[in-house]
Amino acid sequence: MNELGKLEDLPQSYRDELKALNLVPLWPSLRAVLPPKVPTRQTRPTHWPYASLKPLLLQAGELTPIEKAERRVLVLANPGHGLEKMQASAAIYLGMQLLLPGEWAPSHRHTPNAVRMIVEGEGAYTTVDGEKCPMSRGDLILTPTGLWHEHGHDGDEPVVWLDVLDLPLVYYMEASYHVNGERQAVKPGRGDAAFRRAGVAPTPVFTRSERAYPMLRYPWVDTRAALESLAQDQPSLECVQVTYINPETGEDAENILGFYALMLRPGQTLRLPARSPACVFHQIEGRTDMDVEGHAFTLAEADTACAPGYTAVRLRNRSETEAAFLFMADESPLHRKLGVYENRG
Repeated sequence: MNELGKLEDLPQSYRDELKALNLVPLWPSLRAVLPPKVPTRQTRPTHWPYASLKPLLLQAGELTPIEKAERRVLVLANPGHGLEKMQASAAIYLGMQLLLPGEWAPSHRHTPNAVRMIVEGEGAYTTVDGEKCPMSRGDLILTPTGLWHEHGHDGDEPVVWLDVLDLPLVYYMEASYHVNGERQAVKPGRGDAAFRRAGVAPTPVFTRSERAYPMLRYPWVDTRAALESLAQDQPSLECVQVTYINPETGEDAENILGFYALMLRPGQTLRLPARSPACVFHQIEGRTDMDVEGHAFTLAEADTACAPGYTAVRLRNRSETEAAFLFMADESPLHRKLGVYENRG
């Protein structure tokens, strides 16, 4: 097979003419943008230990008041993309956010979708579109595109959560912006109360809800119970995993990124197949050994890691007596919408 020509093979005068007209020859770069069999991936296997991150986050609380920071966040940046780009994968942004007792992070809305996975602490809340969502460890709270949201803290200890946004994609599309707002009035009712029981949903007898996101808070106590029930009911099931969904439509909770909770039985080793989307893992309970393309990490509680797409991931629960629980986020909904989703086994 003949090699493609190189840019240097072309006369300088010809290259200068192309440049003057904002033209680029494709053939010197064709294999870079269309490589054989496996895409070029900048996302690297990366591990962010919470024990190392937490002191720096608490120090940020001492150095920068919330009034100046608005959102006090340390970004979990993937070195493969360059730290300045502040992204964990092609479409995923991760940030560890701190809110101290008595603080209030002002109301705003933005085009990127976001979720909050609560890491530790009690007493904080997020108000989304007028719905006040308490924040407890392991809870997942949605702040979808365009919805007003703010954070407050009535407790007496620091609260930390993991932000997961589709910011890199929305920024790449030149569609990323925010709007500041006023403090929200809290409305009665909560979606996690209305949709608490599996298999049943409120019946819209007179008018259907106009809310695109009827459930904004997914309490960890309910998700954990669902995983334990699934494991007990199907003891031969290899992968005990649930998906966070919109309870009215059955579709993914948000439209760009997918969110899941995974349970590893005591001592279990699980191989997740090589799929096209990149994936983020966050340890809620227990300790898990993780191997990605020969990169080995041990995830302690509150640790976070990222695996590139088209890569199998091996997980092993380090405990022989207790289950381990992980939160996962990936780009599957986006890949399916674009028609590029693959599961290579």
